[in-house]
Amino acid sequence: MIVAGVDIGNASTETALGSIEPGGLKFLSSGIVSTTGIKGTRQNIHGVVASVKQAADKAGIRLEDIDFISLNEAAPVIGDVAMETITETIITESTLIGHNPHTPGGEGIGSGVTVSIKDLSRAGADRDYIAIIPGDVNYEDAAAIINGAAARGVAVKGAIVQKDDAVLIVNRLNTPIPVVDEVKFIEKVPAGMPAVVEVARAGGVVEMLSNPYGIATVFNLNPEETKFIVPVARALIGNRSAVVIKTPAGDVTERIIPAGKLQIIGEKQTLSVDIETGSETIMKTVLEASPVMDVKGEAGTNAGGMLERVRQTLSSLTNRLPADIKIQDLLAVDTFNPQKVSGGVAEEFSMENAVGLAAMVKSDRLQMDLIAKELTEQMKINVSVGGVEADMAIQGALTTPGVTSPLAIIDMGAGSTDASIITRTGYVKSVHLAGAGNMVTLLIQTELGLESWDIAEDIKRYPLARVESLFHIRHEDGTVQFFKEALPADTFARTVLIKEGAFVPIPIQVSLEKIKTVRKEAKEKVFVTNAIRALTMVTQTGNIREIDFVVLVGGSALDFEVPQLVTDALSRHGIVAGRGNVRGTEGPRNAVATGLVLDYGKRHP
Repeated sequence: MIVAGVDIGNASTETALGSIEPGGLKFLSSGIVSTTGIKGTRQNIHGVVASVKQAADKAGIRLEDIDFISLNEAAPVIGDVAMETITETIITESTLIGHNPHTPGGEGIGSGVTVSIKDLSRAGADRDYIAIIPGDVNYEDAAAIINGAAARGVAVKGAIVQKDDAVLIVNRLNTPIPVVDEVKFIEKVPAGMPAVVEVARAGGVVEMLSNPYGIATVFNLNPEETKFIVPVARALIGNRSAVVIKTPAGDVTERIIPAGKLQIIGEKQTLSVDIETGSETIMKTVLEASPVMDVKGEAGTNAGGMLERVRQTLSSLTNRLPADIKIQDLLAVDTFNPQKVSGGVAEEFSMENAVGLAAMVKSDRLQMDLIAKELTEQMKINVSVGGVEADMAIQGALTTPGVTSPLAIIDMGAGSTDASIITRTGYVKSVHLAGAGNMVTLLIQTELGLESWDIAEDIKRYPLARVESLFHIRHEDGTVQFFKEALPADTFARTVLIKEGAFVPIPIQVSLEKIKTVRKEAKEKVFVTNAIRALTMVTQTGNIREIDFVVLVGGSALDFEVPQLVTDALSRHGIVAGRGNVRGTEGPRNAVATGLVLDYGKRHP
């Protein structure tokens, strides 16, 4: 009899193919494909068929030769970010424009009233000016007009340029001034308004305009106005050049969508927690309310909107009413989210505090039974739902050479982190928690302000390097590697990913150290937090020190640094942990699929 165990995960669908013979169970092959659709929904069917077919092809058999398929109980997990404050625009009576750390010209601070360079010939000599230079004025003409104005006694103290001409203009001035360029929406820059331009020396950063009190000094702001200028200063920290302009009253207004409160509905009590209190307080509340039956968000707030999107998404995929979608677990982590400053005209961002949330929906046995029924009709093979993922994973993990009970496993996938424990007496307990690889990718994408999920996923999976010349790179651990042939020109002086032997430039101007820090902290916030949380929940006393050995399995256990981070964290509790090798051939993958086959073999010897 040939049996297939199929593990539908958030990212991949894995198959283990085994033959039950009179002498016992013999494994034939494995298969793995990307999961189609959201885990635990009808869209998974295509991925299941493809994964089983791949395993059958490897074993040299036909699909019709398979007698039975056992599926895991798949619970969907969706990650999102709930802002502590989502700010449409938070600047009143002042707007931040044009800051570009790479191509400014000149040096120092210049203040004055904004004036179009086309009107500079009519400007009086009774005040200082900041020239506005649109894209249809070339750098030679702009420099000539500013020099001419200076000869007439008109003081131009700085300039704002639409194109990247700052250095070209400054090089042609008789008296250099600070010039900020690449102001994309220069037509929005108001004329006749007080403005300050600051350009730091090469290698330096702005100091006056990145300090709210510095801005208050140059614009004579009162304490109430200074409070509203804080986001401007925060957005300029670390930049080499900046401009701040005071706009007419009422030009820019403030609108804040509150983060809102979460209602954690437990089996015995219902607790409320404010998102603004941060992830630590949220997770303490989740623990106090456990076991969690459902989580709801406050209407009209960001948290409420996020959880409602989870319910609506799964409602449309499972044909269930949103009210029937129950959230069984929640992972909250503190992060930062770059928010666009709506008062700006050069696409400025301010880093806002945020809380990342991963919500896991209660597994729907009925939905999985419907998927099994449809697969039975489509494949002409008997398909049914097997055991709980974490219980199956421990059976699969026990096939790792050198492993025996008592044992705990941590199954780290893309959407969830599962843990199981088995004692010498056969006592088994498991837990299924929200948050894993996809949550890490989301945090990386959010904190680095990346538009592409795929780039964030690559940053999570591959090590970094800095291309210091066309013939050598410096790896993120500090080691230097030299090459006989020149590297691609587009990698020069760039931070790159070392992806499958190729060097892939990262499309953001962020230092290697910053990217590395964001990546590592995201993994610690999710995997280390969930590993300790999961093990605490499966122990009989709630003390993880009663566990001696832990085996790490799941796709995320293949990550180049996650196992080390988790192992280091667990070693502080006296626990020995390491990456599993399922069946001695599969590494940390295929544990659940293998466990499903083993479980069927035990029940049908």
